[in-house]
Parts: sequence; C-alpha cells; structure tokens
Amino acid sequence: MTPELYTASTIIHFSVLGALSLYGLHRIWLLLNWWLLRRSKPQPVPALPEYLPAVTVQLPIFNERFVAERLLDAVARLDWPADRLEIQVLDDSSDDTSEIIAKRVAHWREQGLRLRHIRRSRRDGFKAGALAEGLKEARGQFVAIFDADFIPAADFLQQTIPHFNHPRVGMVQTRWGFCNADHSWLTGVQSLLLGPHFSIEHQVRFQKGLFFNFNGTAGIWRREAIAAAGGWQADTVTEDLDLSYRAQLAGWLFVYLDDYEVPSELPVTLAAFRSQQQRWAKGSVQTARKILPQLLSRNLPLAVKCEALTHLLANICWLLGTVIFLTLYPTIVYRIGVGPWQMLRLDLPLFIATSCAIMAYFFVYLTANRGNGSLWRFLLLPVVSIGLAPSISLAVLRGLWSTGGFFERTPKFGITGKSILPRQAFLYQQKGLSYLLLNSLLLLYSLLPLSFAWQRETWYALPLFILFPAGFLAVILQELQELLTGFRSADTEAFPQPVSQSELSET
Repeated sequence: MTPELYTASTIIHFSVLGALSLYGLHRIWLLLNWWLLRRSKPQPVPALPEYLPAVTVQLPIFNERFVAERLLDAVARLDWPADRLEIQVLDDSSDDTSEIIAKRVAHWREQGLRLRHIRRSRRDGFKAGALAEGLKEARGQFVAIFDADFIPAADFLQQTIPHFNHPRVGMVQTRWGFCNADHSWLTGVQSLLLGPHFSIEHQVRFQKGLFFNFNGTAGIWRREAIAAAGGWQADTVTEDLDLSYRAQLAGWLFVYLDDYEVPSELPVTLAAFRSQQQRWAKGSVQTARKILPQLLSRNLPLAVKCEALTHLLANICWLLGTVIFLTLYPTIVYRIGVGPWQMLRLDLPLFIATSCAIMAYFFVYLTANRGNGSLWRFLLLPVVSIGLAPSISLAVLRGLWSTGGFFERTPKFGITGKSILPRQAFLYQQKGLSYLLLNSLLLLYSLLPLSFAWQRETWYALPLFILFPAGFLAVILQELQELLTGFRSADTEAFPQPVSQSELSET
C-alpha cells in the first residue's frame, strides 16, 4: 500500500469508530432509562370489556411442516367465545405442509371452531401479501398475528385486548420468549441478542412515548389502524417495521407488554440465523429510506425523531464494524510510532464508547435476568458478532440501493429445550458455500494484525486482535458442520418432496 492509502485507511478507521461510538452511547442511555423504569410502580392492567369484540387470528405459513400442527393446536385453544373468534391459516406452502394443515383444520372445525385454510396460487408480496389477502375476508375488529414457530397461551387475547381501552391504541406487542435458548451455544447467543431488544428497547421507547415497532408476530392490531396506515406493503422485506412507523405517523398509539411472554423458537442452524439477520438488516435500511424523509419533515418531538433515526439505522452498525475490521491492519501499521499518551487521548475513549459500552449493555441485561442466560453466552457474543458482521453488512448494502426483494423464510423444526434437531432439517439447505469462502479469506486477513502485534511484542493488543480470527473460525467450523450433516442427511434420509432454498425462491 502507498502512504496515501495508509493515511486514508486510518482516517476512515477513526471516523467510523467515532460514528459507532454514538451507537454505544445510545446503548448507555437506554440502560439508564431502563434502570430508572425498573424502580417505577407497574401500571394497573385494564379490565376486559363487557362485550368481547370479534377477533381474527392470522397465521402466515410457508413450508413449516415441523411446527404447523403445534401452532394450530395452540391457537385453537385460545380462550375466547367461538362466535367471536376467526382463525385464518394463510398457507403459501409448496411442500406437504398444506396436507398437515388441512387435516388439523378439519379436526378443529369438527370441534366447532371457525377456521379458514386460505391458499394462494402465487406468493405475491410474500408475508405482507398473505396478510393483506387474508384481511380482505377477515371479520374481526382486531387482528392477532402469529408466525409458525410461536406458541401462544390460551389467555393471550384476554391479556392483550384490555389494552385497547383507549380508542387511539392501534397495536399491542408482547415479549418474545425462547423455548429453545438452551439448545446450543448458537441459540444461547441469539437469546442474549434479542432479549434486550424487547425488555430494554421496547420498554424504554414505550414508557417514554417514543416510536417502537410491531415485531411481525405475537402482537395484535386494531384493524382500523392497519387500514388507516395504508395496509400491508411489500416494498421492504420487513413489512412489520414499515407498517409500525406508518401507523404511528398516522397518530396511532402502541402498547408494549413486557410482563407477558409468548414462547417462540430460535433458529438452530447458523445458515438460518444468518438469513434471518440479513433480512432484518436489509429491511430496516429499506424502511429507513422509505420512512425517515416524511418522519423528519413532520411536526414531531425532537426525541421521537432522534430515537427513530437511531432505531431504523441501527443495523448500519454491522457495516461500520466491518469497515473498522478491514481498516485495522493498515491503521496499526501507519501508527507504528504512536505512544501511550496518544492512545489514552484517542484510542481509549473510543474503545470505551464503542466496545465497552455495547458489551456493558448486554452484561447489565444478563445480570438482571440471570434466568435468561449465562456468562458463556456473554463471552461468545462478540465472537459470533465478528464472524457474522461481513455477511450481514452485505445485506445492509443491498438495503441501501434496493426496494423489496425475496422474503427468505427462517426454517423452524419444533425444537424445545435441548431436544435433538431432526436430520431432515438439514435438507432445507441455505446458501453456505459462498459465505464459507468469504469467511475463510477474512480469517487469513485477520491474522495480519495478530501477527504484527506478536512480532512487535505489543502484548496488550493481543486479546483484542485474537477476537477477529476467533470469530471467523467459529463461524467457519459451524458452517462446515452443518454442510457435512446436510450432505449425510441427504444420502440417508427419506424425505417427501425435499425443498432447497433455490427452489423456494422460484416459487
């Protein structure tokens, strides 16, 4: 590299670190507000209305043979008058899931429940299209939505409907629980990543009157709010986030219930987890492009605008982290003569505001919720994040210049606790070889800063630098294990109508 490139890399490195420090400081702000909220008295729960309203429950399903029956059975047991409860199974499946659903729908119809099995010939609009199609025929004043891997309790409607006591409340979101957080190190890390999103972010935003989002499932809408906001739209791959902001811009209020949990299943393979995170990252950036111009031009409180900016652009931090990693080696080479005093003035404050602040956010949450995790999840979190950051960054870049796109489902397999993953699960192959190659190249590159520090005996830098190869190596090993298991499963297991991700994308 030329001296000019070393200089440019260093400037980019510290500029991006400065931008990422704003995200870290925002995590500290969330923590402080959350800690204060924990001391406040809980709000009284409203009573059920005397006349129970009509409710439509929508179940968007696509190729979920392992969990479809469990979902239908759970929803069928909802404690609500049968004449005011309608269940729509929005089934876009291209495998034998439809047969499983048809049998279970017939069973519950015999029990007197009103179930509709709605099939479409094309997956236009993906999940958003299915929800919109079902809404055309829905009879309910309120619409509850559950993804295939969720297991709502019988009292879900009794616990959520009372919070629509104010006529401007448009949506009530409940907290996700994770029935398979202990299945593996991967699901354990995911539970730590997602837990604060609900218990800290949603809680603080709701209590302070800021915008927050419906999470696509385990929530219930006032049907009027969906219509007033323009309905479900498929020009982003996070239709839930998009509708949430449009509804709140239209004046609807949202309620978050942290004390009510709906169990769900975390992705159990790295490929599924990565594809889920990529869709969320891409969709949030698409939503930011769509929503922020009108939000910033509205006469809204400054706090609402600032928090919306932080929320909708949060996934750009994956891209910032990748840039920091890519510019790390030329930066340390360029600054070879930097002394301790210069590092104390620049490097240390930035390190505290980025890495320390972000990790403190998760550590405080973990400490306050000992039943939801353990220390090993906390230690693995930065390793996994480093290994996944480049692939998620690619999704962020796609979100910056594209609209809509293919909605790649996250396969679930009915896993609870530490139960064994069925071998057939690996026949749902997702893209892995390209990411395996990418991470292998990045693993080699990540050895350069480590080697440089070792040769110069800069021992204090080794713990930080070793995180990068550890992250890429962990992801590579997990990827290899899943690929090999998938190949063995394909050779030994009989599986009706095996469906690959490439085939799904053509459906």
